[in-house]
Amino acid sequence: MGADRGRPPPIQQRTITARPSGVTEMPNYPPPAPAGSGLKPVPCSNVPGVIDVLTTRRDPYEKTAKRVAAMGPISGMNAFGIKIVNVSGAAGAQEILMNKDKAFANGPAWSFFIGPFFHRGVMLMDFDEHRYHRRILQAAFTPTALKGYLQEMQPVIAERVHQLPTGQVEMFSWIKQLTLDVALEVFLGVELPRAEADKLNKAFIDTVAAGTALVRHPVPGGRWWRGLRSRKVLEEFFYANIAAKRAHETPDLFSALCHAESEDGDRFTDEDVVNHMIFVLMAAHDTSTMTMSQMVYWTAKNPQWQDRAREQSLELEPEIGFDTLNRFTDLDLIMRESLRMCPPVPAMPRMALKDTEVQGYHIPEGSIVAVLQQTNHRDPAYFTNPDVFDPDRFSPERAEDRGHRMAWSPFGGGAHKCIGLHFGQMEIKTVMHRLLREFEWSVPDDYEVPMNYSALPVPKDNLPVFIHRR
Repeated sequence: MGADRGRPPPIQQRTITARPSGVTEMPNYPPPAPAGSGLKPVPCSNVPGVIDVLTTRRDPYEKTAKRVAAMGPISGMNAFGIKIVNVSGAAGAQEILMNKDKAFANGPAWSFFIGPFFHRGVMLMDFDEHRYHRRILQAAFTPTALKGYLQEMQPVIAERVHQLPTGQVEMFSWIKQLTLDVALEVFLGVELPRAEADKLNKAFIDTVAAGTALVRHPVPGGRWWRGLRSRKVLEEFFYANIAAKRAHETPDLFSALCHAESEDGDRFTDEDVVNHMIFVLMAAHDTSTMTMSQMVYWTAKNPQWQDRAREQSLELEPEIGFDTLNRFTDLDLIMRESLRMCPPVPAMPRMALKDTEVQGYHIPEGSIVAVLQQTNHRDPAYFTNPDVFDPDRFSPERAEDRGHRMAWSPFGGGAHKCIGLHFGQMEIKTVMHRLLREFEWSVPDDYEVPMNYSALPVPKDNLPVFIHRR
């Protein structure tokens, strides 16, 4: 059965380019709603869009709260030559992410930010094409496949955790290195010299950072330029190894994608495999790192939760089975609350493919609509004392996340819900289980982690934590 069997034609993506510097931004946006539609026009700030974006990066929670207080849950801006509508609130998120009338698309929105670096990743596809690729990808994330990944990752995690130094450790950097090591073992199934592994790690960092470049042209030395060069590094690595993966099946994601086949017999081309590997490796590497960093931080600030989770881990063997994962109930509460406090992907952009509406507001065709889940996760309509770390809010007795299906949505929703969410949670719980069994950690009482929101949310200081071996 051929690799292209049943493949739908690629969906035409919109080409979006930033305006050259010095060009004034588009006036009169958003336009008035069509006469007689009964829709409200989206209110728009008179602050220049680029300034609005920069101030939001410094403190997205405070900035968004002020915007919502001044203009309501839906507001517009012009920035980088594009029209952006910011949408706060679970109800608006549901309309956009569930996308029942196919008014919104992932590809053209995400492509503006990361298209040159993660093109043809599954998140940048829509409708029939997206369904085609996701159906094949599912074969790499079945329970059987996940059990194999768990078996492969545990020796790596056990070794790296046991080598964790004591004293003050920059835990964000350490966790990032650990997730890279796990990715090399479980995703790639190859052993690399440290220099080559570090080269790949730097390439991933540069490709992710490029998506938030203010200068969106390949100016030598700039973020955009580094991202394009790093994409080539990743492509060269995967293409160099793909023949061996095609020839011999091994228990890793790279091999799984090379051999994945849908129920209809569809398989990926070499180009498909390379594109999906670059995207999936980025997504898993960064989101797991950010989530575990937040878990370490919050359990250092709230040692009673660290003790609760450790008590459960000590009841289990160091090496866990796939069926053991549901026994980490306290660790699961901590993970969910950490994802609420700081979702790794703070906003989800979509593009309006036609004039449409959200919550009674007129959304013009061509607008990028941003679902602000970092704001939604702190909505007092669903979460009591939303700025306070309180994992028990996810307990069966309180279940605050059940107030609305989109109140808590760190993995997105609808057709584009994260395909690797079960893998990510499995990796996170396995790492944290080992850490809890071997170590205790703390931070000074007055320490507050300084966050950098210019790309994905990361600690500016790499999260220095005091580590003590038990």
